[in-house]
Amino acid sequence: AIVAAILIKNYVIINANIPSGSMENTIQIGDDIFGFRLAYTFSDPKRGDIVIFNAPDSPSEKYIKRVIGLPGETVTIEDGQVYIDGEALEEDYLKSNQSGEDPWTVNAGPYEFKVPQDSYLLLGDNRNGSSDARVWEHTYVSKNDILAKAIFRYYPFDRFGAVK
Repeated sequence: AIVAAILIKNYVIINANIPSGSMENTIQIGDDIFGFRLAYTFSDPKRGDIVIFNAPDSPSEKYIKRVIGLPGETVTIEDGQVYIDGEALEEDYLKSNQSGEDPWTVNAGPYEFKVPQDSYLLLGDNRNGSSDARVWEHTYVSKNDILAKAIFRYYPFDRFGAVK
């Protein structure tokens, strides 16, 4: 049982406790999340996936953010709107879009990112309160640094369920 638990923890799931509000309202401070380590073994991350990864500027830390830019894309941010290769991205998960208040004004652009092959551009859902690709010294996250896809919130119990 101990060996099975160690194997599952190291190769199948990852546990994450959320210490900041960078992903509000999707994920709250204090939420406990399971990530599936094997999610990208035979496929690539997709736009909109929430991933757990090694922080680009501090690899010993783990972060959780949403995949916005895919390899080879140009991501532009202007006045709080994200564009992928010139097309506006619909982001109903943003804290500012869910609450109808607190518009995205902090680090709202202009930015232009050309996402390298085998790398991803990741942003938090609470754009006014997220340290993400807009401020990191090492802007992009390689596929090798993505540890898991966040799949399930198991605590607190009143928010128990899938992470989207």
